[in-house]
Amino acid sequence: MFQGKADQETVYFEDPTEPARLWKECGATHLHLVDLDGAFSGGRANLDAVKSILDIGEMKVQLGGGMRNNEAVSQALALGLDRVILGTAACEDPEWTGRLIEEYGPDRIVIGIDARNGWVTTKGWVETTEKSAVDFAMEMEGLGARWIIHTDVATDGAMKGPNFAAQLNMLKAAPRCKIIASGGVSKEQDVLELQKLANEHNNLEGVIIGKALYENSVNLEKLM
Repeated sequence: MFQGKADQETVYFEDPTEPARLWKECGATHLHLVDLDGAFSGGRANLDAVKSILDIGEMKVQLGGGMRNNEAVSQALALGLDRVILGTAACEDPEWTGRLIEEYGPDRIVIGIDARNGWVTTKGWVETTEKSAVDFAMEMEGLGARWIIHTDVATDGAMKGPNFAAQLNMLKAAPRCKIIASGGVSKEQDVLELQKLANEHNNLEGVIIGKALYENSVNLEKLM
């Protein structure tokens, strides 16, 4: 999708196991999956596809999209996922999120903070809340969260580079959390610039590369 808009989607593969196998062959050890149907509807529409990716093996896999109740989280983790990502539900019910972190541990429950112009967006980025991304990060850190995926919605899928200023603000807001930057990576230089940021802030743990892989504008084997 372009900036998370459902009416601006591009289908690159009919079978999601194809790119998963391709990235594995390029040396990937971690996969980031999003159930886009689940993100919009709140349901779990693609668990069969997720299971088929998990069956490839030898990669750690995390899943976001539609994780809004106990059943969704437990069912997803039971598939063999390493981590699940809470976004909308974490924003709407922080106390519930804190209980899940206690139950499953902070390495299995990841907080997804999707933001546009510094404000948290929810329900597949359709709704913009009155909660700032920075305040949300500090709240989640206080509840025991240790992993945050920070997506700048405006740059996601736009292929124009990450929002480095927004990522820097997130790194400063939650210094005890491991931050994974998401959104905007369009070329290898973007990753190198994020690596420089990581040298200055050791809580920048990684970067998610999506559309740039499908558009062949980065060489995954070279980056690995």
